[in-house]
Amino acid sequence: MKSYLFRLLNHEELTREEMKSILIGITQSEYPNEQITALLTCLQMRGVTVDELLGFRDGILETGVPAILEADRYIDVVGTGGDRKNTFNISTTACFVIAGAGYKVAKHGNYAATSVSGASNVIQHHGIKFTDDIDKLNRSLNEAGIVYLHAQLFAKAMKFVGPIRKALQFPTIFNLLGPIVNPSQPKCQLLGVANLDQMRLYNSVYQKLGIDYGIVNSIDGYDEISLTGDFKVTTKEYERIFKPQDLGFDIAKPEELVGGATEEEAAAIFDSVLENRALPAQKNIVLANAAFGIQVLEQGKKSIEECIEIARESIDSGNALKTFKKFVELNS
Repeated sequence: MKSYLFRLLNHEELTREEMKSILIGITQSEYPNEQITALLTCLQMRGVTVDELLGFRDGILETGVPAILEADRYIDVVGTGGDRKNTFNISTTACFVIAGAGYKVAKHGNYAATSVSGASNVIQHHGIKFTDDIDKLNRSLNEAGIVYLHAQLFAKAMKFVGPIRKALQFPTIFNLLGPIVNPSQPKCQLLGVANLDQMRLYNSVYQKLGIDYGIVNSIDGYDEISLTGDFKVTTKEYERIFKPQDLGFDIAKPEELVGGATEEEAAAIFDSVLENRALPAQKNIVLANAAFGIQVLEQGKKSIEECIEIARESIDSGNALKTFKKFVELNS
């Protein structure tokens, strides 16, 4: 570790293999907390490279619990979090809309860090019991079309750095890892990022991983498609800035996205979208995010307009709600 720290102080980069080795060392309590703190601080001040991020990812997946799913092609829809906008559970709702349209979804998530309700909060609120039992997970994927992977059951390395991260009180490399350590390692992912620097970083990460992906960012700082203004989308096929009107949607007001002050309020919005009684803006925002997820699954072979209609049919037909009810039945 001493040599790694000297190199970082000298603004040098560490290799993917070195970072993987460090992460495994952390899980084996090889380093004192002061050295880990110094490492995280140096990386944050200089900026994390693609290989450094991938090295920590490799280490987390190697020391964690794998989720081997019996499906070849499925998607995860996730945001980096940290945009401090306290939106309702947009990506989680979109996952059930995608599954309701007949696609497979492996949603990876955790409790909220900077908002009232994270993916795990809203899932648990409906009586779901988190599990890493692979038979139960595959049954959920096969019968409901969707499975939920609660991060804390899989990424065992995170508990070793929890107190350090809490004490530091600034974002570290670990804040960037959440979206790319899904233990089922999906071949498709739609990721929402809070700024364009993150978009560039993850674009390079996904290219190295060789998966199908879409990365979205609302120019006004949301880590999802908010429809409050222009938003940028980067995929393997294209890079483009959209206006809500380009997709036939009205501009949303920021207050229409807020997840409320309690978990109960956030869960009520989630339910209202799936039950097709939400505010038009809330429904449209979920449709937009689900549609870009569907386009990733279709490898860009369907237009975004077609994908919006597939998502709309999932809600309007009741299939998204039916999918959620089946998921609750299998996982409670």
